[in-house]
Amino acid sequence: MAMSPKDRIKIQRQSMPERDADVRNADFKEVNIGFSLDLAQTESVRCLQCKDAKCTCGCPVGIPIPEFLERIADNDLKGAAEILLGANALPGITGRVCPQEEQCEQFCVRAKSKNGEPVAIGHLERFVADWARENMDIRQICAPATGRKVAVVGSGPAGLTCAGELAKCGHDVTIFEALHTVGGVLTYGIPEFRLPNKIIEAEVDRLRQMGVKIVCNVVVGRTFTVDELLTDEGFDAMFIANGAGLPVFMNIPGENLKGVYSANEYLTRTNLMRAYEFPEAETPIIKGDRIAVIGGGNVAMDSVRTAKRLGAKVATLVYRRSREEMPARKEEVHHAEQEGIEFQMLTAPLRILGDENRWVRGLECQRMELGEPDDSGRRRPVPIEGSKFVIDCDVVIEAIGTRANPLLTATTPDLKLNKWGYILVDETGATSKPGVYAGGDITRGSATVILAMGDGKRAAASIHAFLTANAECAVAR
Repeated sequence: MAMSPKDRIKIQRQSMPERDADVRNADFKEVNIGFSLDLAQTESVRCLQCKDAKCTCGCPVGIPIPEFLERIADNDLKGAAEILLGANALPGITGRVCPQEEQCEQFCVRAKSKNGEPVAIGHLERFVADWARENMDIRQICAPATGRKVAVVGSGPAGLTCAGELAKCGHDVTIFEALHTVGGVLTYGIPEFRLPNKIIEAEVDRLRQMGVKIVCNVVVGRTFTVDELLTDEGFDAMFIANGAGLPVFMNIPGENLKGVYSANEYLTRTNLMRAYEFPEAETPIIKGDRIAVIGGGNVAMDSVRTAKRLGAKVATLVYRRSREEMPARKEEVHHAEQEGIEFQMLTAPLRILGDENRWVRGLECQRMELGEPDDSGRRRPVPIEGSKFVIDCDVVIEAIGTRANPLLTATTPDLKLNKWGYILVDETGATSKPGVYAGGDITRGSATVILAMGDGKRAAASIHAFLTANAECAVAR
């Protein structure tokens, strides 16, 4: 669409339509409605088409963003979809849950101007991905079969991305998933009101159409070891992306009371095992009238908003720092406020209180103030003397992080780990074990979906180079 930069700069950022907060906080339907064609085109025209596109550099999977947005502005949605799908294996997912404000949108030139707002790249990605899913054949064309087999451990964002990239190269890819359903953290960790399961299923189906095989109920480290897959099962290379799903607790008194959950268990019961449909679904969950969630990240936000939807009269987020230090996405915090979530900021839990039957009845806390920055760069919370108080609650959910599950690594002693138990990799994703690569949370600790996808894409390129080099060596011999 022909328009001068001066005219483009006058256009204000378009808001994402969303469902009414007083309706959506009682169900699990998606919050955001999505752009219409008119909104998408208006927003895409805001892109200044920079020659040196910093936004693309800020995208972990390297979407050529100006070209993609230009196609939308020109009403060439098929062209936009082809650009998007060529770079991103899971655009319908990243368009919903990627923290674009910390990635591509952070580098948008428009965000640098006074009172400027970046182009809504994430909303446009979602729009094009949804349009493509409904209106075109989105299967990727794959190269001829190479005869090389690759095992991918885990079907979360890193594993799915790596599998798709390798399938495009013509390799025979099998994903091994420990759970009974595909998607990893996308399925068990992110509620449907943020990421509907039908979106995950559609993205996974596209991989299956490319020839990717998915085997569920296989725990690598127990069903098979890494070495057994590489030798007995005949795989030529492997990508480990089994995440970091072992919950972390605060180790405060009262954590063994009835009504205390890790966020992992709480969200898995709700999202994967559909506890909100109990007794139609077989999985029960303690709903509670007053729920306290400890933490300030996206998982904490998902947990407290889920609690509200499960019927909590009061759902409270307890965070020991201030709003400015919260790692959760601003959009999720905004949605939580709209939905009636209460926030107890600068508040540190001390112990969980119970009754004579060992049921949770309260959370004893202490007020905090911010001191000097700590190793994370955020100001350290310091207790305020004489400020203890109790939050009345009957369920406590701890959402303070996860760590690596040692099951796989304990059975693979030649995989080098760091002091926290995460797999050490080089810049290509290669581990200390030849032919074995890794990425996502098992190498980073808890991180974002898009960073995991970037790891998967980078490792796929390295695995392809490894397999190609080995094939050439075999021919030479």
